[in-house]
Amino acid sequence: MNDPFQVDTDTRMNAHVVALILLATLTLTWVLGTWPALLLGGLALALSFLLWRASPRQVPAQSGAVLSPADGRVVKIEKVRDPYANRDALRISVFMNLFDTQGNRASVDGVIQQVQYFPGHLVSTDLDTASRHNERNAVVIDSHGQIVTLVQSAGLFARRILCHVKAGDRLTRGQRYGLIRFGSRVDVYLPPHAVPNVAPGEKVSATTTILATLVAA
Repeated sequence: MNDPFQVDTDTRMNAHVVALILLATLTLTWVLGTWPALLLGGLALALSFLLWRASPRQVPAQSGAVLSPADGRVVKIEKVRDPYANRDALRISVFMNLFDTQGNRASVDGVIQQVQYFPGHLVSTDLDTASRHNERNAVVIDSHGQIVTLVQSAGLFARRILCHVKAGDRLTRGQRYGLIRFGSRVDVYLPPHAVPNVAPGEKVSATTTILATLVAA
């Protein structure tokens, strides 16, 4: 069984942030004194570990279920063009605030067809232009013959998107595949005939919430 407070130890992901916190703590000792600086540094480290923890989640067994890739709130459900897989799609967007767990998890089982990274800009993920202009990373998955695209989009305060998978990898529902630091949005592009199970404004949890159901075309 996974440790409920397991933290991703990939040094590429967290080491430099921890180093910055320690450096800031050391600097603050000259301004605030030792104990106040240590208290602030300890709180910052605890918050970082809390946001990046990889707690185990119960994976629904329902056939055709598309699981939420993130903790957060549904901000949009709309028919759009999926520019990453070049097709018409149903898009469900989940906004993650600064205090939601930052890890992203696979919505479906399947084989990754392609991974596309776009440097982009940093603007609010509440804006309509965010899905086109922000720093983002798209993972296109073939799930038993149906295409599902997961797009990590950096938010106003996010500084880095991390994705640990590549084309050809096989994902299982609920598997952690990356994260976005400090607020973000994940867009889930589904076949246009998928049936939504959530509504705009609804709070969702990664893996445990079913966003939609895939049905035969």
